[in-house]
Amino acid sequence: MSGLISTAGLWSADKAIALTGYTPHQHIPSPIEPNFTAPERVSFLTFGPIALAAAVARVATTRDDAPVAVLDALQRSTLPMLETMVEDGTTFGLSTDFQYLGDTERTFLAARIGGGITDLYMNALGYTWRANAACLSSALDPHADFIYEGGNASGYGVVLAEAHGSFAANASAQSVHLQSKNKYLRQVKPYLAATSPYGKVIHGYSIAFGSAPSAPGAFLSLSETKIIKPKTPKRLPPALPEPEIPRDGATPTLIALAAHRSNFFLMGGDEVVGWIDWVRTVDGAPPEPVPVEFLRIQYAGSRYLVHPSSLWWLDPPRERFEELFDYRHPWHPILRWPPRRGAGGRPHLGWFAIEETAGADFLKSLTSIIQDGGRTIPATLSLPSFVPVGFGLGGDGVGRGRDDAGYRYALFRDGFALLGEPYRGRPRGIMVWSPKDGVSSP
Repeated sequence: MSGLISTAGLWSADKAIALTGYTPHQHIPSPIEPNFTAPERVSFLTFGPIALAAAVARVATTRDDAPVAVLDALQRSTLPMLETMVEDGTTFGLSTDFQYLGDTERTFLAARIGGGITDLYMNALGYTWRANAACLSSALDPHADFIYEGGNASGYGVVLAEAHGSFAANASAQSVHLQSKNKYLRQVKPYLAATSPYGKVIHGYSIAFGSAPSAPGAFLSLSETKIIKPKTPKRLPPALPEPEIPRDGATPTLIALAAHRSNFFLMGGDEVVGWIDWVRTVDGAPPEPVPVEFLRIQYAGSRYLVHPSSLWWLDPPRERFEELFDYRHPWHPILRWPPRRGAGGRPHLGWFAIEETAGADFLKSLTSIIQDGGRTIPATLSLPSFVPVGFGLGGDGVGRGRDDAGYRYALFRDGFALLGEPYRGRPRGIMVWSPKDGVSSP
């Protein structure tokens, strides 16, 4: 049932979590990449429930070598817990239901939410593309969780991010800060300046998040690589300007493939996932080149692509979109009708989607690789990035619409989105992706 999640059980208020600890760690040389400047940290992270739900799903499905069945199990096992275990209100806190979880379930939930918080923070800092960091070492060696690219790192390399979450009874600002420092020293620092399939590691972060079940409030701590800029010599003529490095839109292809593998999986686009896996390995026969339809939907002033699997609730179920756009039938109200109640009696669902330009540009690029037989993968792709909606640092970018006029959704920098009230959207047509022929709008 990829492509949608229940958002009815999530809390309603945006939350703000202050940065309660910060440690810059020295590294030689500093900076690793002379022209890289790390984005400034901000005192607190703000986010809505839709944003955290989407981020938790993103990090649970980032392992780009995991089979679809494994990713599906991870997604299904995490999101229902998120609905019931987080208390409503502007202050982060765990619900009273948390006491009924066993130790292993508590650890799992804390790790997943810690990963989601890390993804929100990294996107808020300006980083766009993500991949799993397992490629840096063997399974037996400790390593950071994620690799990010984009933002300040564009054209220079990639950054590491280690995530940690703790819901221990003795969680405090001090204990969470200690975890961020220890995790940095053990799982980030050894891999600085290392080479990954996605680029050279030029910076690192360790983000720890914690909350005590018995008390409201949460703790957020950041450790990162310290950058020491050389002092400008006195009485010297001004240096000639450095040649401009083309950065905007030049996304390393391998990390774009990794990020969009997760994105299209969450949307329900297993056909796209299959082609991504094939072009990365060219192992065996290619998948069947069956065209894939996406619904184009106008939502909150932008257009998004939605996979057919999101319409599973229509009665009778539809695998294709033709009936929505058959003017002999009243298709306009379909997306405004409340769907059938699913398991647990939840009244509506949220849709995973992708901003139309982001989705179309990526699928066009994927077709170009397929047409070449997967033999040649370009070093970079020209892909857009977006200002986040639904979360931010210091309040920037948080969508606060909670009344009838507002929209509840989250948009990430790579164009991936979770539309919390999709039935307010307006269908604008169909986009068809042919693996061999590209994108068209019949």
